[in-house]
Amino acid sequence: MLDKKPISRRLAILLPTPVSLFELGCAVELFLLPRPELDSWYQTELLALQAEAMPSLGALQLQAPVFESLSRFDDVLIPYWGIEQQAAEPLIAELRSLYKRGGRLWSFCSGAFLLAQTGLLEGREVTTHWRYQQQLMADFPSLNYREDCLYCYDGQIACSAGSAAALDLGLEIIRQDYGHEVANSVARRLVSSPIRQGGQSQFVHRPVSRHPDLLASSLDWALEHLAEPISVSDLAQQSKMSRRSYDRKFSQAMGQSPKAWLLAQRLERAKSLLESGGLGIEPLAQQAGFANGTSLRHHFRGQFGLSPSEYRRQFQGN
Repeated sequence: MLDKKPISRRLAILLPTPVSLFELGCAVELFLLPRPELDSWYQTELLALQAEAMPSLGALQLQAPVFESLSRFDDVLIPYWGIEQQAAEPLIAELRSLYKRGGRLWSFCSGAFLLAQTGLLEGREVTTHWRYQQQLMADFPSLNYREDCLYCYDGQIACSAGSAAALDLGLEIIRQDYGHEVANSVARRLVSSPIRQGGQSQFVHRPVSRHPDLLASSLDWALEHLAEPISVSDLAQQSKMSRRSYDRKFSQAMGQSPKAWLLAQRLERAKSLLESGGLGIEPLAQQAGFANGTSLRHHFRGQFGLSPSEYRRQFQGN
């Protein structure tokens, strides 16, 4: 059984104008595409904010049912928003009402501007596409803006950085709702990595390595041997590079150090094991590549703010 729990939340994807095709495509692929292999999935609808056909690039026009109310929805996704656009009061009121009754509000890219207009981002960490950072901070100076992250998500409100970071946030939401197996299944269909963490930088100065095949082989090898002691020198040896060259090329290509990447993979493995079985902490720590349970607890709490046992109870209780 793939799904973590029976869940069938009603999700509205709002369509402002003009249409931003990439972010809309991410939203549709993540949450509207049928998943017949699962017992339950999001019940998703597209809602236009105007009755007329909505323009997009290349003279493409789209139409969808027009927004009237959000009362029958549990969650709302805003894939994009015009950064100079002011939301109508009825829409603001509907979004606030949904939040007050426990609903979730998510935004991709510039959609954070609409969330900010509701006032619900006050006191929260927030991000958007790096191109819009200065505009968002100028319009809403009291927001706690995070510059170098892919997404912010506190359980009820989420926002992602630009473009491809929408996939990262969407996969994290799916993982929290359905677990690692389902999130990984969706990621495979997207041909996307399911393990980019929210705290990663939005961009790096040279995002494409000159030795992608050599780096890829070392990463694949590491994932197959996570339960074993692995050093950065081992990774460099797999790529037939010196340790110094490997460190430099890895950081240029991945936006983080090899050591940080290894730790992130081990923590993700630990989360998956905590969700999927009843292993004790010591054997679980060893399977995830930690020296012992104490090391796992230290790094897990440092990254996620709770112990492995607390995470397991929280996950199983959802």
